[in-house]
Amino acid sequence: MQLTVDGATTYLYTAGKQLDSALPALLFIHGADLDHSCWGLQSRWFANHGYCALAVDLPGHGRSGGAALTTIEAMSDWVLALLDAAGIARAALIGHSMGSLVALETAAAQAERISAIALLGHASPMPVSDALLDAAKNDEAAARAMINLWSHSARAQLGGNSAPGLWMMGINQRLMERGAPGLLHADLAACNAYGAGLARAARVRCPTLLLCGGADQMTPAKATQQVAAALTQARRVVLPGAGHAMMAEQPDAVLDALIGFLGA
Repeated sequence: MQLTVDGATTYLYTAGKQLDSALPALLFIHGADLDHSCWGLQSRWFANHGYCALAVDLPGHGRSGGAALTTIEAMSDWVLALLDAAGIARAALIGHSMGSLVALETAAAQAERISAIALLGHASPMPVSDALLDAAKNDEAAARAMINLWSHSARAQLGGNSAPGLWMMGINQRLMERGAPGLLHADLAACNAYGAGLARAARVRCPTLLLCGGADQMTPAKATQQVAAALTQARRVVLPGAGHAMMAEQPDAVLDALIGFLGA
């Protein structure tokens, strides 16, 4: 479905359901240079089990119009505007990588609007190397190849998709390549510049799930230790063998962790 947010068209994947703001609401927020499609299994399950589950394309990503936002704080403000446009007073946020920073910032800024947050592939802070930032600015193909390699565990690079015949590395590469020129650099720069994560975590009062990949090279599991200590209601779960692209590598394990967390 489509909504107008801040004057631009916004795309929301609803698994074919009508938006029902009376149901418990979940908003899935993707990472850098990606879109709603990375949440396929997880968003569909919740949409078919009594939730208003929305997987969004951030501005300038996927099917959403508007210019890409250049700070995590601006993305957080936009998420709140999206909830207003959808008529949703309170929601749980599930964010991956860059999206996890947006979820954290939103929960700290508007505690009364956010019932819970799940942070997948998270790190606070989330620094991006100068080499990757430079490649994203000057050689996007090289930057995307680097990210694709680092986002998958060694096992995933050999295969093993739960849907026979699907190639995780190829799917993720093509998904990133759909991004507009400059989008990858804007997203990575926003992650790199966001240094308030630990301070903002101390202001979060809702239940929080930190879901980590045991083989994540982009945001290693150990990177969540400080933020877990800063949060007041944190549950930390490590998926053995999973890389940063955990929703593709271990979709059922990610779903089970979210069901256990949100069901509780």
